[in-house]
Amino acid sequence: MSSFMGRILKAATFGESHGPGLGVVVEGAPAGLALDESRVQIELDKRRPGRSPHASARREPDKVEILSGVSAGRTLGSPIAMLVRNQDARSGDYAELARSFRPGHADYAYWRKYGLPPQPGGGRSSGRETLARVAAGAVARALMEPLEVGFAAYTVAVGQVAARRVDRAFALGDPLRAADPDLAAAMAEEIQTARLEGDSVGGLVELAVDNPPAGLGDPVFGKLDALLGGAMFSIGGVKGVEIGAGFAVAGRRGSQNNDQMGEQGFLSNHAGGILGGVSTGEPIVLRLAVKPTPSISREQATQDLEGRAVTISIKGRHDPCLCPRVAPVAEAMAALVIADAWLVQRALERSRP
Repeated sequence: MSSFMGRILKAATFGESHGPGLGVVVEGAPAGLALDESRVQIELDKRRPGRSPHASARREPDKVEILSGVSAGRTLGSPIAMLVRNQDARSGDYAELARSFRPGHADYAYWRKYGLPPQPGGGRSSGRETLARVAAGAVARALMEPLEVGFAAYTVAVGQVAARRVDRAFALGDPLRAADPDLAAAMAEEIQTARLEGDSVGGLVELAVDNPPAGLGDPVFGKLDALLGGAMFSIGGVKGVEIGAGFAVAGRRGSQNNDQMGEQGFLSNHAGGILGGVSTGEPIVLRLAVKPTPSISREQATQDLEGRAVTISIKGRHDPCLCPRVAPVAEAMAALVIADAWLVQRALERSRP
């Protein structure tokens, strides 16, 4: 399995949803960065389950332990190992599914590739794996903080309810990370209706990278948009990624879509801060299409390990909408990509005569 990312700033996640714990090893972070467990914990708490009626009821403190690479609140330049121990796994909830494939999950694909029967909670494919990414993202944020690079993600649509405006301050304090204060209640109602019907609902998450350094990204196969797109698609549940105007460009003319320039710089940002695979210094804007949570209590048709048709209903504790918890993961993944690209660019500049 591929569990590594990065070229200079490298992260390797480990662990399963119902194993002893999950964690990450981050390599390539320079010495001297301000980092301690409390700083990492702030990020982990953003995606922790059991904090709102719109999230999984699994009660996990997600308390991080930094095992190496940090001393007296500063990184040492050596690998940073972080661990979060599982405390509220209920593998018994999955006993009836041990020989049946859950629709929409990785169970069947893993069976075909690895010969593995369905694992409790999805094992390595569980959304719980993302807590390790968020911990790694805290290291990347510390690296980019002196450059005043910011990362913010928020929910701009839930089902058929789409935000008309974005209020980031409101979103960061809202359980759904709803971007539009006027429609937050409608988004919550959309989720509650799906939950009561034993179902789930999808949505859209928007991610903004503020004040990114210009010049990040390496044509032609290391383009920044390709790196960001790959990072976002690696998040479970993300089925579409667009940058800037995204799919809307298909219906425009060049005169409408080109970002013209004046003496003060760009007059628009339809490109989403990336041209030719290289950052321009304008805000980088992405949107993620997040599928409905596949774990639902409604009966569904599937197969068992012997190929026989069966009907299942999934028990356990699951998010009726993934968007609020995808948002902090998207921030972390963007931070890792941007920080790594900055280190690559810095190394390139230093190598020039």
